[in-house]
Amino acid sequence: MADEEQRASVPIERIEVAAYTVPTDRPESDGTLAWRETTLVVVHASAGGERGLGYTYADVATARLVADRLAGVVRGRDAMAVPGAWAAMVSSVRNLGRPGIAQMAIAAVDAALWDLKARLLALPLATLLGMARDRAPIYGSGGFTSYTEAELAEQLGGWVSAGIPRVKMKVGRDPDADLARVRAARRAIGQDAALFVDANGAYSRKQALAFAERFAGEGVRWFEEPVTSDDLDGLRLLRGRAPAGMDIAAGEYGYDLVYFRRMLDAGAVDVLQADASRCGITGFLAAAALCEARSLDLSCHCAPSLHLHPACAVQRLAHIEFFHDHVRIERMLFEGAAAPAGGALAPDLARSGMGISLRRADAERFAV
Repeated sequence: MADEEQRASVPIERIEVAAYTVPTDRPESDGTLAWRETTLVVVHASAGGERGLGYTYADVATARLVADRLAGVVRGRDAMAVPGAWAAMVSSVRNLGRPGIAQMAIAAVDAALWDLKARLLALPLATLLGMARDRAPIYGSGGFTSYTEAELAEQLGGWVSAGIPRVKMKVGRDPDADLARVRAARRAIGQDAALFVDANGAYSRKQALAFAERFAGEGVRWFEEPVTSDDLDGLRLLRGRAPAGMDIAAGEYGYDLVYFRRMLDAGAVDVLQADASRCGITGFLAAAALCEARSLDLSCHCAPSLHLHPACAVQRLAHIEFFHDHVRIERMLFEGAAAPAGGALAPDLARSGMGISLRRADAERFAV
């Protein structure tokens, strides 16, 4: 028995990290932020002759934390015991403050370790986690406030024409223009496609209530962060008074399980969002369990290649956000990034792990 246990343990040998900053294809903004570039932090974990990949979208400081602290925490631990590595990493950042950079660094390493474990077992990650579905619905996401109405219509209409039946646009930077932009989007996508809006917390409570009524007139079915996600009372107010058929959504800034529990305990959302590039795959699965216990759906925020396999393993799934910036980067830099078909993504079960690998030659010109 002792020999069998020893063979089952595979020590983590090495953690490597690199950061790549990729310019956007045009200036982008939402209700509360503007940007011209996106930084991808990639972690590789090695053990037993295999190499797992994980990543997050974060500041370069995240990579420094992985290299200087987390690599030493997980090195030598059992690659088959991912929850143990997770707990050790969380403990190690106690005095740094967990939410934000520290947790995003943990998330990238956590994803690499899940990918590594699946590769060691020669299994797709979705199979290792236990599949609840063989594909995950997506929604096209972009529609930035920096776009002209013509650019907005082209992007959203293009997704619908390509077979994605649900799309999301940004609102809130110029409230006076928002209704006209929503109407332009509706004209571009037709009456049958689902239209979502995301204010990124830009509105006040009363503004958001007024816009909920106006947007409902254009068939908007999803209102994301109508007020800041820190305002749980405001989200609950919107959820209680929004028109029938309009879901209130938030949760993308959840870094730990307590955050998600508080949001759900407050009755703040119809659909919870979680981002595995922030809360980790381990945290994402825990958030999914909270949703299942409350009969609420979970939606994956951004990073579609990271979410695909875990999304296929959870019971209460709404969809994956097919976010323009991240789709573009993942197609540029990852071999094996899934392409949509019929408004959904399906994992490639012929590949082990998450089924993706970094194209280093393509990534190198963006290296930080």
